Amino acid sequence: MSGERYGEAMHGLTMWVHHLLLPVYGREVTSSTPWCPRWWEHMEAVAQLYGLWMAWQKLTDATADMVGPASWHRDYLGPTMQSLRDPTGPFAGCKQGSHRVKDAPQCEDPLD
Repeated sequence: MSGERYGEAMHGLTMWVHHLLLPVYGREVTSSTPWCPRWWEHMEAVAQLYGLWMAWQKLTDATADMVGPASWHRDYLGPTMQSLRDPTGPFAGCKQGSHRVKDAPQCEDPLD
């Protein structure tokens, strides 16, 4: 996504993260369960949260079957939050009130 479509998706995702996900499922921030206050600057976090949001929309919609919400909790919420908040995950080094920019791993061009 890019341009206006990306902006609209990020707005929707931000609203969902700030008004549903974090108030309900955020839990306390510790060194063993980090969260970055600038989560949108971590592309891995954006990708995972976007997938979590899409699954939430599909599985909690009025047309979803009755086990949709339970499936979302079991199959999507738990694994995604565990991955995001892992001490070696995308927020490693970030602390409450502090964001740390991370460098991507280096890779060499196999064609050189």
